[in-house]
Amino acid sequence: MKLYKFVLGIFCLSFMAFTTIKNIELTSKYKCMVQLKNYEGEGAYVVVSIVDKDNNYIKTLHILGDDEKWYPDIPTWWSFFETAKDTQVDAISGATIAGGERAIFTIQLDKSDLTAGNKLRFETSVEHQDYFEKDLEILLESENLKNKFEGTGYIRYVRIIPN
Repeated sequence: MKLYKFVLGIFCLSFMAFTTIKNIELTSKYKCMVQLKNYEGEGAYVVVSIVDKDNNYIKTLHILGDDEKWYPDIPTWWSFFETAKDTQVDAISGATIAGGERAIFTIQLDKSDLTAGNKLRFETSVEHQDYFEKDLEILLESENLKNKFEGTGYIRYVRIIPN
């Protein structure tokens, strides 16, 4: 019994020694609904990214559209994505969304993403039509992450709520 307590104590101390507050990243999940405007043509590719206050990409959170041959039609994001060392994407839904349709997905944000000036950027593009680099940008602050926001291109609105 004493050996068991000793081993358990050593395990707990080892765990605490290698786990610091800095190593534990607090994350929050949010439901995101994207509603597109009515338009004629193919389905829209939508890329959701985090950019800093200088519009430098930090990471890609979600992509609506899985055919990589059309990714270059989102040129600003594509120049980041194809040269990034870590091209991990939080999620790729697989389907574009057509005019008038909506998509609902979950995004995960680290506490560090909610730093001064970071923005959630929604870029949209439709095959053989227009590209909107900043269809919608939302300042990443806790209060902003439970509202409805109007888009300027193919996006009618985006609604975000804590999950």
